[in-house]
Amino acid sequence: MTAKKKTASAAKRGPAREGQVTNPAEGLTYRQSGVDIAEGDRFVDLIKPLAASTRRPEVLTGLGSFGSLFRLNAHKFKDPVLVSGTDGVGTKLKIAFMTGRHNTVGIDLVAMCVNDILTLGAEPLFFLDYLATGKLKPEDAAAVIEGVAEGCRQAGAALVGGETAEMPGFYAVGEYDAAGFAVGVVDKPKIVDGRSIKPGDVVIGLPSSGLHSNGYSLARKLFFEIKGYDARKRIPALGQALGDALLAPTRIYVKPVLGLLKRYEIKGMAHITGGGITGNLPRILPKGVRAVIRRDAWTIPPIFGLIKKLGGVSDDEMFRTFNMGIGFMLVVSPEISGRVAASLGRAGENPVVIGHIEKGREDVLYV
Repeated sequence: MTAKKKTASAAKRGPAREGQVTNPAEGLTYRQSGVDIAEGDRFVDLIKPLAASTRRPEVLTGLGSFGSLFRLNAHKFKDPVLVSGTDGVGTKLKIAFMTGRHNTVGIDLVAMCVNDILTLGAEPLFFLDYLATGKLKPEDAAAVIEGVAEGCRQAGAALVGGETAEMPGFYAVGEYDAAGFAVGVVDKPKIVDGRSIKPGDVVIGLPSSGLHSNGYSLARKLFFEIKGYDARKRIPALGQALGDALLAPTRIYVKPVLGLLKRYEIKGMAHITGGGITGNLPRILPKGVRAVIRRDAWTIPPIFGLIKKLGGVSDDEMFRTFNMGIGFMLVVSPEISGRVAASLGRAGENPVVIGHIEKGREDVLYV
């Protein structure tokens, strides 16, 4: 294991001192090499209440242990299956560095993981994070974990573990990277895998909050390199500063969808991330069917129209890069589509019937 500073957002994070450099003859310390253990310990103190705010009764360990213990309540399931997922935030982090706002990207980190495992019908149980930086700034790192804790609360998942690695010279000053790991559970008979999808089924979309966590390499190149915009620039078409629009956190669909799964048979679900609708919806389609999506079925948020206009981006490129305003999709039988939409509406969602399934190759046809 490399010599790095380890701190904690929950169970594994603690004031670890592995790899500490000491040489009485020369007086060299770990701090002089760029790793400040005292600052790491202060970071732990800042985030203890954040981790505690996400605790579930199944969690058996607290801050500082080498592993996290979680007791699975198997009595709730006939045949429990664990579902895991991992992801990051990508270059959206660059917007956080640019603006100095770090308390939303943690929500993105959780969302990217829990929305993925949700597509299989899984209830998220617990979450772990990894935060790596060149020089730890406890307040900035704590702001990231503040977002992680908020995402966990939205998903109903416990923040049970994590690690912060301080690696001098590896990251640019003021920058960091983050990764997340989620574990959930689903009863095997209730796994949602798309295999029952057939012609005539209905596709329902749930709105996104914006770009979510995908397409930022294109967006950053357009806004900041080609157009030379400042993140603080207020964009009339957006009604807010550009940085605020780009930092809008990824929506977490867990609670409304889990409530739906208790009442209705959902045939397939897709989280619309990198690759857009074009690249993600076909992942759940069985052989011999395709999805027909009506582009005029929903109002595309202004941020996408602005990118298309300023960059001269084609429709095909937009739909295979961005979510275009739809962050999550469900496929249901036509007999229950109205009731499913109504149930989602009562749960606070704004569902839109955006298409249907027909015979064809496993892809997406836009009309």
